[in-house]
Amino acid sequence: MASGVRKSVGIVARGACDGLPSATMLHDSPLRDRHLRFASAEAERVPVVNAQERPGAASGHRIAAEIEYLPYATPAPDSVLVCELVAAYGPVEPEYAAIRRGSALFDAPQRGVIAVTGADRREFLQRMVTQDLKDMVAGSVRRAFWLNRKGRIEADLVIAELGDRMLITLDAGSAAATVVSMRSFVFSEDVAFEDASAAHHSMELHGPGAGRTLALAGATSIPAADEGTVTAIGGRPVTLIRDDALGEHGWTLLVARDDAALVWDAILAAADAHEKHEPNAQHAQRRRARPIGWHAYNIARVEAGTPLFLIDFGTANLPHESGLLRQRVNFRKGCYLGQEVVARMESLGKPKQVLVGVRPHRDLLPVAGAQVFERLADGSMGPQIGGITSSTLAPMLGAVPIAFAMLRTAFTSPSTSVLLNAEGEQCEATVGPLRAYPQPESTS
Repeated sequence: MASGVRKSVGIVARGACDGLPSATMLHDSPLRDRHLRFASAEAERVPVVNAQERPGAASGHRIAAEIEYLPYATPAPDSVLVCELVAAYGPVEPEYAAIRRGSALFDAPQRGVIAVTGADRREFLQRMVTQDLKDMVAGSVRRAFWLNRKGRIEADLVIAELGDRMLITLDAGSAAATVVSMRSFVFSEDVAFEDASAAHHSMELHGPGAGRTLALAGATSIPAADEGTVTAIGGRPVTLIRDDALGEHGWTLLVARDDAALVWDAILAAADAHEKHEPNAQHAQRRRARPIGWHAYNIARVEAGTPLFLIDFGTANLPHESGLLRQRVNFRKGCYLGQEVVARMESLGKPKQVLVGVRPHRDLLPVAGAQVFERLADGSMGPQIGGITSSTLAPMLGAVPIAFAMLRTAFTSPSTSVLLNAEGEQCEATVGPLRAYPQPESTS
């Protein structure tokens, strides 16, 4: 697994802008001191080498904890630094292992929040978004696209009905513009939209042990698929939304910004009562939850076939091109903004391009932006047919390279052979589904 983790590749956002001063950030994380605290604790766990025991070895000094951050920006040409994401707290291997074997806590300042209130909120959005909301009740969650009149994707929405209001999570860089767009369609309806990103903070908990961790941290209600609820963690109110984005049980946690550190601490402190009194010190110090950075998160979400808005598809794309059509669009509901374009595309069945998975045949990893070409009958390279959007080496598949690619529709049939550029070489690859893990036959 180690080599696959270390060579993982993924972009933070199209148009990511290195070098912008932090003062230009729209949303900084309130958990920066917690990041450093954990990294420092990890550094303390690494033993200092004794030079007398190992002559010639570097010894006697601990390296100060340093955290690498990655910029997360809105797309070019008007790039604005939205926030910075933790790349990793240390070695990526234990972070990835926490996703697949335990409980992994991810700080997600790149997520924004829109608060929707008013008696007509559900009826209004039913007429505007791509998903059917008519049967939503308190505790329901739906995923939908907000389109423009030309059917292009303006935002990728997770809509949670909480009884007295709705909370919509989306890319933080899209929140303000989406609120302006939504308000422009309000006439006499009793509905109000507010960009509440500055008042809320998002984090995510993933892994086979994530549900148990939430319960130990105080959550009395834990949502199942397509559900959300308000509960308490560490004595603070938390909105939990089920989201298995990494191929394991997962939840998004929305908290008041001022409560973020307290909730973070409560999750990391969660432990079974018998573990606190375990005489075996090594077992007693075992973490139930472990913070993870973007590198481990990205490996798992590419394995799980989870494309991200503004990374794998964007505002120039139609729903049919996103790889998420069936999860975001309901073709049995009535009209909505951009519906004519979507319906016409469905009847024609021929979008210009589609996001698919690709599997290189050699141990070569293509990076985001790498070109993909038609493979001619004689095996030679034909014209360019698309490009790589995300990639990684998949630990769960034996560290083989996998990737997402936006390809011309004529080349997206399963088992189609293509050529791509990877690590300075040309490599044959096969087109397939986005999801690589878990395998379909092993999914309950």
